[in-house]
Amino acid sequence: MADFANPRSAEADLPELNNPDGAAILNALPDPVLVIGANDHILYANNAAEQLFRVSWAYMCERSLTDLIPQDSPVLLLVERVRRSESSMSQHGVRLETPRIGEHLVRVDGAPMAGQSGPVVLTIKEQSIAGKIDRSLTHRDSTRSISAMAALLAHEIKNPLSGVRGAAQLLEQSLSGDDTQLTRLIIEETDRVVALIDRMEAFTGDTELDNRGPVNIHEVLERVLAVGKAGFAKHVRFIEQYDPSLPPVHGNRDRLIQVFLNLVKNAAEAVPEAGGEITVMTAYQHGVRLQAPGGDIPMQLPLVVTIQDNGPGIPDDLRRHIFDPFVTTKKGGTGLGLPLVAKLVGDNGGVIDLDSRPRRTVFRIMLPIAREEGRNEQ
Repeated sequence: MADFANPRSAEADLPELNNPDGAAILNALPDPVLVIGANDHILYANNAAEQLFRVSWAYMCERSLTDLIPQDSPVLLLVERVRRSESSMSQHGVRLETPRIGEHLVRVDGAPMAGQSGPVVLTIKEQSIAGKIDRSLTHRDSTRSISAMAALLAHEIKNPLSGVRGAAQLLEQSLSGDDTQLTRLIIEETDRVVALIDRMEAFTGDTELDNRGPVNIHEVLERVLAVGKAGFAKHVRFIEQYDPSLPPVHGNRDRLIQVFLNLVKNAAEAVPEAGGEITVMTAYQHGVRLQAPGGDIPMQLPLVVTIQDNGPGIPDDLRRHIFDPFVTTKKGGTGLGLPLVAKLVGDNGGVIDLDSRPRRTVFRIMLPIAREEGRNEQ
């Protein structure tokens, strides 16, 4: 085995690091990088990997990957799949948990070593709290409680509110001057509460979508942008970066329009009046698989749609709760838009992820593709 300890060069096993700056570059990366040999021994680890696993390179260089992570970890399965297929793969929502490092939810990217048979390069990216993929999955569970609450409100509150509103209108006819302001207040507040309940009723729909089938995602996006450009987003410069070769997504067209209309509208409200930009991108990411908590078979979500804006970003204290009901950054907002988006994305078989910092907020939606006869996804 080559001497990795000092200066972390790997001329024998990692010829691409012959450049003396290569090790420095890898050590400067904020994400942990590991190189796993054909026998699952650790051939290389950068500084970030030492920090994540809380051990030194001198410790890791003599050990197997199973000495760092549990033997039932999906990371080991990912390494084996990359090795067999000789192609890059990614897995979201991987839970790394040991007594030494605690609990981490990460995305793991695996790639074969160019020109060599066996070694696999692993890049581990800890997912932001708001962007953790397993939160996207559990949004479906949390919205069930919202559904029950919405149904209760609709049944127990909307009908009595109609009577209150009607009584206020009758009173208004017999009053004059300043007294009518009180009845008008009753009517307006009643209408406001009813509108809120109407929005919550969107969560009461069945999570199983009807009429799911092949949908051209670019037709959906063109429809959404046409609506935005004609109305709420007249002040915005749109940048469209599409992959025209994308296959159809498997979903419900109307609800996908609702998803992206919400996201684009939120982005348009966030960007500045002057110089506001929204970038809409589509891409196909080979090897993107999602391991759902408790699931045995990874879901394939290769079609990625990204909505990016140059607004001020989402405050740190709200970011982790941004998909929770009644959490909003907008004055007068109800905080139901993004929870509904997360629900609809989940209903369409996908997940939503968020990355936000000043002048760059990115919502990333990963969706399944419509299967074709004879098509075998790798």
